[in-house]
Amino acid sequence: MSSSPERSVLATSLRSDPCGLLRRADVGRVVRLGGWVHRSRDLGGLVFIDLRDRTGLVQLAFGPGWSPADVQALAAAVGVESVVLCEGEVVAREIDRVNPEMHTGEIEVRVTTLRVVGPAVTPALPVARGRGDKMPAEELRLRHRYLDLRRPELQDNLVLRHRLLQVSRRVLSDHGYLELETPILTKPTPEGARDYLVPSRVHPGEFYALPQSPQIYKQLFMCCGFDRYFQIARCFRDEDLRADRQPEFTQIDIEASFIGREDILAMAEGLIGALWQEAGHAVPVPFPRMSYADAMERFGCDRPDLRYDLHLRDYSTVFAGLDFAVTTAALSSGGRVRGLVVPGGAAWSRKQVDELEALARGAGAGGLLRLRKADGAYDGPLAKFLTDAAKAAFALDDGDLALFVAAPDRLSSPALDRVRQECARRLDLVDEKAQQFLIVMDFPMFEEDPVTGALSAVHHPFTAPHPEDMEAHPDAPAKWRALAYDVVLNGTELGGGSIRTSDPATQSRMFALLGIGDPEEQERRFGFLLEGLRAGAPPHGGIAFGFDRIAMLLSGAPSLRDVIAFPKTTAARSLYEGAPVAVPDEDLEALHIAVRDGATGGVR
Repeated sequence: MSSSPERSVLATSLRSDPCGLLRRADVGRVVRLGGWVHRSRDLGGLVFIDLRDRTGLVQLAFGPGWSPADVQALAAAVGVESVVLCEGEVVAREIDRVNPEMHTGEIEVRVTTLRVVGPAVTPALPVARGRGDKMPAEELRLRHRYLDLRRPELQDNLVLRHRLLQVSRRVLSDHGYLELETPILTKPTPEGARDYLVPSRVHPGEFYALPQSPQIYKQLFMCCGFDRYFQIARCFRDEDLRADRQPEFTQIDIEASFIGREDILAMAEGLIGALWQEAGHAVPVPFPRMSYADAMERFGCDRPDLRYDLHLRDYSTVFAGLDFAVTTAALSSGGRVRGLVVPGGAAWSRKQVDELEALARGAGAGGLLRLRKADGAYDGPLAKFLTDAAKAAFALDDGDLALFVAAPDRLSSPALDRVRQECARRLDLVDEKAQQFLIVMDFPMFEEDPVTGALSAVHHPFTAPHPEDMEAHPDAPAKWRALAYDVVLNGTELGGGSIRTSDPATQSRMFALLGIGDPEEQERRFGFLLEGLRAGAPPHGGIAFGFDRIAMLLSGAPSLRDVIAFPKTTAARSLYEGAPVAVPDEDLEALHIAVRDGATGGVR
């Protein structure tokens, strides 16, 4: 008789064993099972049912030698996805009937009693899928999520999600972090997206906001003396959605006091290593470091994918010596000419290169200049303008294709990043099994509007600037770097954080640089943070990881929606329960809310 802690824990008065944990060592045992009818096969004198629970499948056999006639008749009639209870003996399958694709494939259960406890109507979508079966449309899956979540693939994802949550709690608790909760109904604060607002019935005309993150509260915990905090935090952002974004999401939120940047990063590396190990991957630490400036210069992106080369280069000095109108105009207006060399790209057709140019234009560039070298000759619009010095500077090998964007960095960087990714895909340079972690540091503190010159925070207004930058450029905050950092994997941001501003005077100055200079306005919007800082705040900082994204990557799921039990669509709708919905007039009246019709302007 085989036994395991999981098996004994899952045993109840109605079932002795989970379906998927039975093995050959159980042969001869009489077991009680419960689960869903996954598949059914009626072979005339024999009926076979694959019974499913979250641990897996086991084959039930119904035959005249061991099953009463009424039991066999019931087995033949029961519909798929019905819930049944049964009892029978575990027997070994004959050698030619062993199913190597099932963990329980060496045995079956010969059933003597059967009871249908949850009859099911014909399912709106199939739970059991065979090889080559087409996946139902996602909208149909989300509309009938209760069926979709029965699929073993999704159940495996959610089981992994559970395990990753437990690892996170264990690792952080073992390092002295306290799991502390912060309010869900809170005050609107600037976090980079719109807030979800909740009207107050008892305070007419006033609103709570659902938290975009626990940012201010976790800083207040540091002021309160809780020097190590974490939370598996629910966060809410009203923003446009995509495959890796949801309006409500989960993050592993972390903050600590009396630390420096490397303290937080070492902890982050350890946590990531433990999570990846739980999913069966070894992660070498420490992760390589790269400055934001270097990432943007070499890759055009602040979360570069290091699984392939194709680095960007600045060719401005080369083009400065050429009489080519497009590049001359860009250089004279303060832009640069940057690009990359694609080995073997000279073999691509004009149509294929035009497709790359379309990607560059879609990312904001005005166009994509091209130069190829084949059979020792240069070809392309630039070819006739090349000097011998330019040819030597480009250093193209035969078969190479060079692609350039002439523009300010804010336009050329995203365009070349997109082109670089597509070139790598076409050349099959991406090792899908590689795990290339990276920490990007020294982000700009502010972004400057190219038209108005107004500053906005690159991360959030509570990030601390580099003290040496404030000293070197006291009147040029656009030159300040932030004590901020992101953890990146294969071009995907896993999480980010910063050392915080712990001095109230400096924090007040940050608000003023962001256009919130009036002291009364600062107090109205951020007084509860400033009050905590004035009471004595230790140096502190933290990081937050997108937990849904981590679960998606480690499970191999194509979308966040496959690792969240009841997700929203890209239109922010819950198709199963039907949210959001219109609210009855009397409920709106109790909340002191009037709804204006966008088409007519009428109010109800």
